[in-house]
Amino acid sequence: MIYTTLLNIAVFEGMILGLVILRSSLFNSNSNKYLAYLLFALSFVLLNYVFEIEGAFTTYPFLRFIDDIEWVFLLPVFMFLFIINRIDDAVKNRQRHYLYYIPFVYSSIVSITYDLSNVAELYKIPDSSIFLLNIFRLIQLLFAVILIPFLPLYSYFMIRHLKDPQEKKWVITLLTIIYLLLFVWLTTYMTGVFFGLDISSTMSVLALCATFVMHWTAYIGIYKYKLAKNKVAIYNFLHNEPAISLTNLEIVQSNTPQECKESITADNLYFQKLELLCKDQHIYTDSTLNREKVAEKLGISAGYVSQIVNTITGDNFAHYINNYRVEAVKEMISNAEYENYNLLTMGLEAGFTSKTTFYNSFKKVTGQTPNEYKNTLK
Repeated sequence: MIYTTLLNIAVFEGMILGLVILRSSLFNSNSNKYLAYLLFALSFVLLNYVFEIEGAFTTYPFLRFIDDIEWVFLLPVFMFLFIINRIDDAVKNRQRHYLYYIPFVYSSIVSITYDLSNVAELYKIPDSSIFLLNIFRLIQLLFAVILIPFLPLYSYFMIRHLKDPQEKKWVITLLTIIYLLLFVWLTTYMTGVFFGLDISSTMSVLALCATFVMHWTAYIGIYKYKLAKNKVAIYNFLHNEPAISLTNLEIVQSNTPQECKESITADNLYFQKLELLCKDQHIYTDSTLNREKVAEKLGISAGYVSQIVNTITGDNFAHYINNYRVEAVKEMISNAEYENYNLLTMGLEAGFTSKTTFYNSFKKVTGQTPNEYKNTLK
């Protein structure tokens, strides 16, 4: 009784947390939506296990349609898509995302075809076709053997593109937990299939461990505000500090840019949010950063981004971002950890795309070339 209660709590928590991530403006991003989908898929896996424990499939046989779909195939896919949508677009755009759904789609077609015959009894699969169906199921197992180990390992490889060390740390932790669960599940499942052993106790432990993913993601994702686009706003909300309240932020975001145009001042919440993105998340280090990307993060139009920056700073968007890059280079020049870096490497590390842009921007901001500035510090 306690065991199924714990599972039910995890299922409910996963569904609610997934909806919060999808619906809240604080967590609204392309990467976070895949984390929400991951939680939904894991909730379905646990829910089906609860149905099995409670004997629901006997009472309601049509629930077999949900149970026989291999939701577990989606876990490594959504985890991988969550990671690559947090990295540079140049890397992300090289991925063929749709290919990773093939095992799930194939498995679903095979399972539904079988259930339409054995559960819904809409038709009868001939005995002569049973052998062919078994071949299809072996292919389904082969997909599991390939997909489940490959995608998590490939995800580790892609994590190196994440720039924020703290973000990288918790993403690696989440990936490791899910990878271990999937690997143990696959090993246990194959042991049961090929050796006919009772795997129910191991599966029960795995289901209990999966509930930890729900609780840990809720703690890290919301309480520790690692997933939010505006970390300071959530911090202030949790600690009842007045700096940028969530209430005010949501009211402003519900307005159209046209309603805000007449009163653009330095305390504009969108501008404050942009400042936080630059100062805390160092978005300027993304060499492909443009108005459209920033507009997506802020939830406003690219034109309004330009208007805010132009009105408050008196400069255009490109120069505004380059100012942060120049300051980052100045810090690197002054930092002994970067003494083995040449100046161009520092510029590229800060987000500049070429030597010419780097040198021109640096001289415009400081009145000196990078070499001249470096020599003044000796």
